[in-house]
Parts: sequence; C-alpha cells; structure tokens
Amino acid sequence: MARRAYRLDDVDQLVRDAQARGMEVLLTVWGTPKWANGNKTPNHMPKKLSDLTAFAKMLANRYDGTVAGRGYVGLWSVWNEPNLNRFLTPQYVGKKIVSPGNYAKLYKAAYAGIKAGNPKAQVAIGETSARGRDVPKAGNSATVAPGTFARLVAKTKGLKFDAWAHHPYPTSPNLPPTQKVRWPNVTLLQLSRFETSIDQWFHRRGIPVWITEYGHETKPGEPHGVTNAVQAKYAKQSLALARKDKRVGMFIWFTLRDTSGNPWQSGLYSKSGAKKPSYAAFSSVARLIDGDGTTNVKAGRTPSVKVYVPGLAYFTPAGQTLTLTYSVKNGTRSVSVSSPFTSARLGLDQSVSFKPAFKPAKGKTYTVTAQIKDPSGHTVSRTVQLNAT
Repeated sequence: MARRAYRLDDVDQLVRDAQARGMEVLLTVWGTPKWANGNKTPNHMPKKLSDLTAFAKMLANRYDGTVAGRGYVGLWSVWNEPNLNRFLTPQYVGKKIVSPGNYAKLYKAAYAGIKAGNPKAQVAIGETSARGRDVPKAGNSATVAPGTFARLVAKTKGLKFDAWAHHPYPTSPNLPPTQKVRWPNVTLLQLSRFETSIDQWFHRRGIPVWITEYGHETKPGEPHGVTNAVQAKYAKQSLALARKDKRVGMFIWFTLRDTSGNPWQSGLYSKSGAKKPSYAAFSSVARLIDGDGTTNVKAGRTPSVKVYVPGLAYFTPAGQTLTLTYSVKNGTRSVSVSSPFTSARLGLDQSVSFKPAFKPAKGKTYTVTAQIKDPSGHTVSRTVQLNAT
C-alpha cells in the first residue's frame, strides 16, 4: 500500500486540519532516506538504528502537545507492511525468513524514540499486509504471510507495544469483506484466529488490534474495482464486521478522498469532492461507535473515565478548565447523572478525565455519555463503555 512522504511543515498543517475536524491522528514512521542506508531505496534498513531512534524522538516530541500551533499526535505505528519486500528488504536470505527479525530491530529503535519524545504515546507494532507467500521469490514478489511474520517477530524478547496494526484487505479489489483466505494469511474473517495466536506468541492476553488500512477501490479509476453502489455495501459490511470484534480498537478507511496523486481509488469522496454513496453507508455505522471504546473497570469502585476531545483542543489550550455533564446507563436503566455539572482540565494529550458518581457492579456493562464544553461554547459528545470486573 503506497504511503505519501510529507515535509514537516505539511505534517503540521495536516495535524491541525484533522484536529479542527475533531479527529485524532495516527502517524506511521516508515522509509529510510538515502543518506542513512547507503544510497539505497527507502525499503532498506538504516545502517545505524540510532538514526531512526533520533528521528522518531524528534517527531514524537514535535507533536507532544506542548508547542502551540502544531497539535498533538498520540497514536503511532512503525513501518508499513514490513512483511512485503516492497516495503522492507530483504524478506529472505536464501530460504531463511529474515524480515521479522529485522523488523523487530526497527520497531525497538523507533519505539524507544517515540516514547522518549512523548511518554504518553501509544505505539502499534506490525502494520502487516493481509497476505504473503512464505516462499522465497525474487524482488518484490518476496513476501511473508502475516501469521508467520507475527509469530517470528514474537521470538524477539522485550518488545513493548499497545496494539498490533494490520491491513485486512481482500486479495483482489473486487472481492467482498467476507472473503476467506488460507491461514496464515489474514483478512477480516481470519482476525479472530490471528488475535488468539498473537496472544499465544507474545504471552499476553487481549492484545488490541488496530485496522490501520482498509478499503475498496471503485471503477472506472480502478478497472478491477467495484461500482460505487457495491463499495457502499462493502464499506458498511466491513465496519460492521470490525464492530463485532471487541479487540478492534481502530478502523481507518483508506482513503478519504480520491486524488490525482494517489493510485488508489478507494475514497469515500471522488476527485471532485463529491461524496460517494459509501460515505453515507460508512458513516451510518461509524456514528454508532464513535467515542473512546471499551474500558474494564474494578467493580465496587468509583471509576475514572478518560475521553479524547481533539475538536476542543483546536480552540482551547491545554490546562484550560472545561465544563462537563454526563449520564450513566446500564442498558436502558439510568444509573447516574451529573448534578448539575462538573469541571475537568484539558490535558496535553487532548484528553479529559472525570469520575462519574457511581460504583459499578461486577459483571455489568455501563454506557457513559459525556457532553463537554469549552469556555467559548464549543461542545462535543463522547461515549465510553465500562465493563465491571
């Protein structure tokens, strides 16, 4: 999957624009400049991993929320589809798979830099493509299946991460989200097995999965794509499938708008800026799950709730006091409401934390909905699901 390179001042603008629209930003660190890899293509490893660490530290520090006008980036991933030779080479030395071990080195170097630049950052490992052959091939045909790749990455000890990032595209632009593929390839229907497997390989429980790329291309821009009507159907279906999977904490549709510089025609907007039918279809599901996800809390204790409000952070500096009202429900039953309102400070990471006045019962699930207002009157609504354990 192609990724565009940006100048830092362009990234500044992109982050500000996203924040103004109430969106959180994820940045992916990928590609080595020629000066750092011996004048080779970007898919080659840097000669000195310390260069990658220094770059990642600079970038994370630049968007740590402390510099006015640059915004905040708290979500990160490292490399793009490193199980494909197109993005990381070599994949094999002889018949031996070497890309997972090399990627683990890259990831550790970038992770160290990101966390040094912003200790609050969340960082995803993986960014794997949905498919690979597990057979040595020449050039960009050399690939490793995501299941194989993750299993071998897990052999490197000491890797720290907040989620595994994956791109569960179907194997052809015209195939549906329900396509089944042979393991260890991983499309949407194989996510459950993949999740169970990465838990086993990394000796952890409940590792979150971030779907950091997914989409369906449309005709005539992509001759092998689907019609606008079918894209709308697949957009709704794919997000609904992801919604059912409680491990999926992120779903990014690639891309938002078709452009002349992007060979992918999978936008929810056409080149002219007109909305495709997929925009409404995708939004109809997305608005049902917009919020800050699901959090496990201790039964019998007043929970602490944290929500992200990038839309308010665009207008309001960190440290500013915001007003907040909330309601808590168990199903349709009202459990607690704020009376009349509470106050909270806006954090550097564009978050607001508060403690709703109730103590959850073990085994129950609660929905907390908050209305948050800044001093200028800008308001956002956020919803969080709490599972009491």
